Amino acid sequence: MTANNLAFPEPPFTLSGKSAIVTGAGRGIGRAIVQRLAAAGASALICDLDGEALRQTQASVRAPACVATVQGDLMDPVFPQQVVDAALQNFHAIDIVVNCAGFSWDGVIQKTTDEQFLAMLNIHVVAPFRLLRAASAYLRETAKQEIAQGRRTMRKVVNITSISGTDGNPGQAGYSAGKAGVIGLTKTLAKEWGRYNINVNAVGFGLIQTRMTQPLTHEGTISMAGREIPIGVQPAMLDSMAAACPLGRIGTPEEAAGAVLFFCSPLSDYVTGEVLICGGGFHF
Repeated sequence: MTANNLAFPEPPFTLSGKSAIVTGAGRGIGRAIVQRLAAAGASALICDLDGEALRQTQASVRAPACVATVQGDLMDPVFPQQVVDAALQNFHAIDIVVNCAGFSWDGVIQKTTDEQFLAMLNIHVVAPFRLLRAASAYLRETAKQEIAQGRRTMRKVVNITSISGTDGNPGQAGYSAGKAGVIGLTKTLAKEWGRYNINVNAVGFGLIQTRMTQPLTHEGTISMAGREIPIGVQPAMLDSMAAACPLGRIGTPEEAAGAVLFFCSPLSDYVTGEVLICGGGFHF
């Protein structure tokens, strides 16, 4: 059964009436997150660099869930504000923000250029920072009005990190630094935004079945800023990592999205500033 026609079990809660922003939603984990949120009743503004992939994600979501799209590069300093504006224009509210966009550009440190290292920081920590800064005016002012009216409405921010950020990984100085940086951003905003009834948490993934963890080939690349960046993992390394995982296998995007859904749901209303590792027990 493909991700496009998975029938998710009915959750013990509803996100009906909630609206989300999900970045990196064109494929893989991001697409599965959108599908999980939609199955729970949420609407979503989704963004990605790949417009065709966005349209496929949008088409994969069953009615009556509402999904709007905005295409662009989150490493462009002006695009995060455009994402927030599009969410408010389409849904007039922001209840959930999931910062899922990312890619890896690996190399041992002596072979890592400034461009390469900064690209990893830009996509994994600077882009989430800019998006949350852009959303902060709406989130804070709306919360202040609700609190003045004696109402408590919990909103959710979920940032995506990795066991490369918590444990480090050879050949990933930039990726690991960016993923570690988003943990610091998460914990700081949890303390700044708790007064506004906003839960800010992070999910750290291990090895999940996406194009980033496909077997490495010469054809496996992604286009970023005019460059073709190799993606994938050596097949022998994939096998050894799966064998070293206590669950004995690589995780699926749907399983990864389940951990994110927890932090988007009322089940996590008294959890903030935490990092949940979704990696089948595997650590580097």
